[in-house]
Amino acid sequence: MDLEAVRTFVTVAEAGQFQEAAADLSITQQAVSKRIATLERDLDVRLFTRTARGARLTIDGQAFLPHARELLRVAERADASVRPGRRALRIDVVNRRIVTAGLVQDFYRMRPEIELDVLTLDADIDGAIAAVEAGTIDATFHAVPPQQHLPEAIRTARVIDEPHQLLIGPRHPLANARAIAPGQLGGHRIWMPGLDARGEVAVYYDELATAFGITIDVVGPVFGNEALLAEIADSSDLATLVGEGSRYLWPDSYDLRRIPVRDPAPVYPMSLIWRDDNPHPALIELRRYLDSRRAGPPDTDVWVPTWEQPPRCRAAPRS
Repeated sequence: MDLEAVRTFVTVAEAGQFQEAAADLSITQQAVSKRIATLERDLDVRLFTRTARGARLTIDGQAFLPHARELLRVAERADASVRPGRRALRIDVVNRRIVTAGLVQDFYRMRPEIELDVLTLDADIDGAIAAVEAGTIDATFHAVPPQQHLPEAIRTARVIDEPHQLLIGPRHPLANARAIAPGQLGGHRIWMPGLDARGEVAVYYDELATAFGITIDVVGPVFGNEALLAEIADSSDLATLVGEGSRYLWPDSYDLRRIPVRDPAPVYPMSLIWRDDNPHPALIELRRYLDSRRAGPPDTDVWVPTWEQPPRCRAAPRS
């Protein structure tokens, strides 16, 4: 159905005259008459009876009017759902517990008028880039190795340099340390069950383990973060690595400790990934915000990956 003809019909019905409707629509009276005639022919009914005072709805016209108005409302909503600035900005934060989710939440606190659609894709960097390129999402956060292939339309900007912390329980030998050097982690069991074996995450942790003689245990079923925290709290040898900006909650009785890893501080570099031709104004605002919030590396020596290692991770034997 021709929506312009439907809009013309509603305008005539509300104005009561073809001439006044033509003025409201900024078209000629002849164009109004032509649109109404076409609509009547398509519907096979008469919609108006012309009188000396103007145009009066027929019974069929009265029956069609509320549906015509609804058609126009639906068309407006459909237009708004995809028009840049009127639909929600769709962002993949990767994981709702990590620093990216916190940054996007802080952005929303500052700009609550901006509508966001926050989600987590189960994808490595290749899958995330494919989703951005296809328009499934507007932006995502991932570490981008230098050798990563980027389609022509894809742009990236490094926005986060996140140091690590060691998360341990009160009975762990390092529980009272103020800070820990990566070299001190050799011989301690770093437990990260379910560590993603795909893409840049695996490459990063493999290179980290190789650089400092760390053994990362990825063996074991994944029962969720709550179960992991409970195991660490009750253990004298288990530990795990978390990002400085990650958010975890646990009972006070666990007495877990988050100890900075420094000298050097391993840094996980994350970038915002988006399409260069995406005109959504909220994306521009988000990029400005992230750029203003980006902190430099910690005030200490840092270690960053060379990203040259093959994607593999060493697993310690289960005791």
